[in-house]
Amino acid sequence: MLRAGIVGLPNVGKSTLFNALVANAKAEAANFPFCTIEPNVGVVSVPDERLQVLGKISDSTNIIPARVEFVDIAGLVKGASKGEGLGNQFLANIREVDAIVHVVRCFDNDDIIHVSGSVDPARDIDVINLELGLADLSQIERRMERVRKQARTSKEAQVELAALEKISAVLNEGKPARQVELTDDEEEFVKPLGLLTLKPIIYATNVSEDDLATGNAWVEQVREVAAQENAQVVVMSAQVESELIELPEEEQKEFLESLGVEEGGLKSLIRATYELLGLRTYFTTGPKETRAWTIHAGMSAPQAAGVIHSDFERGFIRAETVSYQDLVTTGSMNGAKEKGLVRSEGKDYTVQEGDVMLFRFNV
Repeated sequence: MLRAGIVGLPNVGKSTLFNALVANAKAEAANFPFCTIEPNVGVVSVPDERLQVLGKISDSTNIIPARVEFVDIAGLVKGASKGEGLGNQFLANIREVDAIVHVVRCFDNDDIIHVSGSVDPARDIDVINLELGLADLSQIERRMERVRKQARTSKEAQVELAALEKISAVLNEGKPARQVELTDDEEEFVKPLGLLTLKPIIYATNVSEDDLATGNAWVEQVREVAAQENAQVVVMSAQVESELIELPEEEQKEFLESLGVEEGGLKSLIRATYELLGLRTYFTTGPKETRAWTIHAGMSAPQAAGVIHSDFERGFIRAETVSYQDLVTTGSMNGAKEKGLVRSEGKDYTVQEGDVMLFRFNV
């Protein structure tokens, strides 16, 4: 399951956003720093209208969406890398996620205290990134001490040391590790470190209801920072998300349209996360269940089968495959077969977005 960690300074709307994304979450959205003491975890279904369509075609008893796990991590402050505030504890929690959602305050409200006294997204981003970078640099330096000794006699250690030196140089310039170009071998050596600034990042700009459709000057500040880092930006409103969860589905759509947007922040955030991490969705469908499965782009049919169960990958024979659109157009699997649209794909097939698959395998 994909895991995304929600980070940011205190009082930027992280916990309010988390509560809204995970409707039954119990994070306390209080107006003071460190109200989130333990990292709150919530599992969210990935919105995908294709599931209902496939479920209807197959007359499925159950419909099971893909899921994303959001981890709400307490607000970081300047000095977190040295243990200020609740720093070290929460930096450790970030190491365990696949991607970071950095919530940035892009709204003004005299009733909600800003930890630095004013709204300044670029400054706020710098504070968080600096703390993450300093934590990484400390870890890199400790690792380099060990690897230098090993590098005298080990070629593998020499490769790792080269990677660590590249990252150290970039971190010392105040830039994130994700800006470093590493070879495949170097990436493998660095991966176990769980470097914070190596993780893909999405900047979630938290705006007022009035700015949701158009953004504002603060959002543009964030876009400029993101462009330099090759990061994603999503415009969201924790206030709007909080109101959405109180409304029936039909009224949600009307409410969003009245604000000039087509979808809520959850859909935007998950879509951006999938794009950032290079993720794809394929489906299995039948009378028992229709289900969405998340895979990495470029996965072969056996690898995709392994997401369901390792036995499927080991014993893979072939995959009966039809595109979602072809299945919908013909109205049934039998109809797709009659038109020659169901393909028998082997071990070398690369699974495509929206494939509907039935795996044949030996036990």
